[in-house]
Amino acid sequence: MQAGLRPACANSPGGCYLRCVHIDIDLQTATVVVVGPEREANWAVKRFAPLAAETIVVDDPAAVPAGGSVLVDVTGGAAKWAETVAALRVGRVTLCLDVPDSGGQIVLVGAGPGHHDQQSVAVRRELFNADVVFTDRLATYDDHVTIARLAPAARIVDVGKLPGAHRVPQREIEDRMLQAAQAGDYVVRLKGGDPFVFGRGGEEVAAAVEAGIEVRVLPGITSAVAVPESVGIPVTHRGVARAFTVVSGHEPLTEEQSRGLVQAGGTIVVLMGVATMVRSMGALVAAGMDPDTPFAVVERGFTDEERVARGVVGQVEAFVERESPAAPAVIVIGGVADVSLLQGGVGEVVS
Repeated sequence: MQAGLRPACANSPGGCYLRCVHIDIDLQTATVVVVGPEREANWAVKRFAPLAAETIVVDDPAAVPAGGSVLVDVTGGAAKWAETVAALRVGRVTLCLDVPDSGGQIVLVGAGPGHHDQQSVAVRRELFNADVVFTDRLATYDDHVTIARLAPAARIVDVGKLPGAHRVPQREIEDRMLQAAQAGDYVVRLKGGDPFVFGRGGEEVAAAVEAGIEVRVLPGITSAVAVPESVGIPVTHRGVARAFTVVSGHEPLTEEQSRGLVQAGGTIVVLMGVATMVRSMGALVAAGMDPDTPFAVVERGFTDEERVARGVVGQVEAFVERESPAAPAVIVIGGVADVSLLQGGVGEVVS
C-alpha cells in the first residue's frame, strides 16, 4: 500500500497534515481501522479490504479491537471526529487518506520507462484512487499483478497495443474511458513513459474535453531519455551533442525528414523503430550522415532482459543480421552512442 496516503502530523494544530513522507506498509496481517463519514469511509474500505487482514469502520474508540492496527483518518481533521482519532492514534500507525470528490473524471498518468520504482508519488496516489484503470502494454506490468497491488479497488482493463496489432482501436479506448467517467468512475489511463510522448495522450484529453469530462495529466519519465541513460548513454553531452530529437519509427524516415535531421545535427532518438531501422538509417546516410556514425539499440530497458547492442549506420544491415534486435527498444543515433564516451569514471557509477 503506497499511493494516496500521508502520515498524520500528530502535533499539528487543527488536524493539519504534512505531505512530506512517502511510505510502504505491509497490511496482510494488519487490522485497518477507518474513521470518517459514510461516503469517505466506504471509499477507503473498498481500497483497503483487498490489502488488509481485516478492515473495519468505527466512530467510537470503544469499538476498536485490541492489538496492533493501522488507523486511516478520512475526516480531514474534522472536529466531529477529533476525539475518536486522538484516542485511536495511541500505539498505532496513523494515516490520512485524501478522498477525491464524487463524480467521474479522467486522469492520464505516465507509468515511466519500466519498473514501477520510476513512478512518481503522484502517480501512485492516482492509481490508489482509481475505480478503473485502462492500461497500455507496459514492460513490467504484463501480468497486471503490480497494477492490482497499486490500484486495489480498480477494475483493470487491458487496452495495450502490440507492434502491428492494435487489438482495441484508439477511438474505442476513448469511448470506453468516457463511458466509465460518465458513470461516475474515477478513471486512470495508465501509459508507458509519458502520456504526451507518442502516447496519443493529446487525443484522449481532447476527447474528454469535448465530452465535458474533467481531465488531468500527470507526467511520466519518458523512455526516450531514461532508457539510454540507464545504460550510460546521455542524449546530450558537452562537445558531442547539444540537442536531441525524438522521432517515431512506426514508418521509415522520409527523404525530407532525413535531410532535416542531418542538417540539425545532435542526437536522434528513435522510439518504436526496430522494424524500420534499416530503411531509416539508409535514408540518413543518403541524406549526408557519415556512415561511421555510431548507434546503440537498448532493448527492454529497466528489465532483467535488458540488452545493449551497437553498430554504425553505414553497416546497419549487417548489424541486424548479427544482433537480431527486437522490440521494445530505444535506438540512439549519434556520437553519444560511442562505447568509449563515458570511459574514465562515469561508467563505473552507471553500472
